[in-house]
Amino acid sequence: MNDFIITLVKLCPLIFLAGFIDSIAGGGGLISLPAYLFAGIPMHNALATNKLSSTLSTIVSTYRYIINKKFFLPVAVPSALAALIGAFFGAKATLAIDEKYLRYFLLIVLPLIAIFMLFNKKFGEEDTHSKNSTLKLVLLAMASGLVIGFYDGFFGPGTGTFLMLIYAKVLGFNLVNASGNAKITNLSSNIGSLVQFIIGGKVIFALGFIASIFGILGSWIGSGYAIKKGSGAIKPILIIVLIILFANVLRDVI
Repeated sequence: MNDFIITLVKLCPLIFLAGFIDSIAGGGGLISLPAYLFAGIPMHNALATNKLSSTLSTIVSTYRYIINKKFFLPVAVPSALAALIGAFFGAKATLAIDEKYLRYFLLIVLPLIAIFMLFNKKFGEEDTHSKNSTLKLVLLAMASGLVIGFYDGFFGPGTGTFLMLIYAKVLGFNLVNASGNAKITNLSSNIGSLVQFIIGGKVIFALGFIASIFGILGSWIGSGYAIKKGSGAIKPILIIVLIILFANVLRDVI
């Protein structure tokens, strides 16, 4: 068995899992990027190739949310555009600000979010966005996209999860529609990053395309599960993702 096949055997099951989780609650990169590193791929190539497979997987889950009308276009599009701008400035900020301060902030915020969700049993079940005007929703979405896009460019882990939380808590969407809106916004920032990696020549296309088949399968099954089961099925997975993100940040700080 040659090295390429061994790499695929190590990588593909984890990419499937990442696609499944990401399509439901975001945070798939917390599994897929370490999977590439575990398979022995150098860091820059791992980042780039992971972005290829995750982008293709996100296209599939985004498509499924769209065809099932689990999104709100007037909110998703301006949020996606704002996320692109935020990601650009976030990437620039990494050159001037030590990201350890953000890690310390997340160590405080993530447990609070998880506790809030555990004790707020109806979080994300009701869709109350219609109580706000379209203009207010658009402005909130743009502000959210800008902030989370900045976070994505500056640091990144859990971007899709944070988008979901904001769409649900701030804009009033249920968790299924929040996930659909988040996918459109996250896809925008993924494509922007992927283009940069391709230009830089860091993508291992053969590996990325094969791994993406498993990521796409996971995304298809995961998004179907979320759409069918509703907000009640998304919430526990969302809490698990928050715990994984907290453990990831804690590990880096220690």
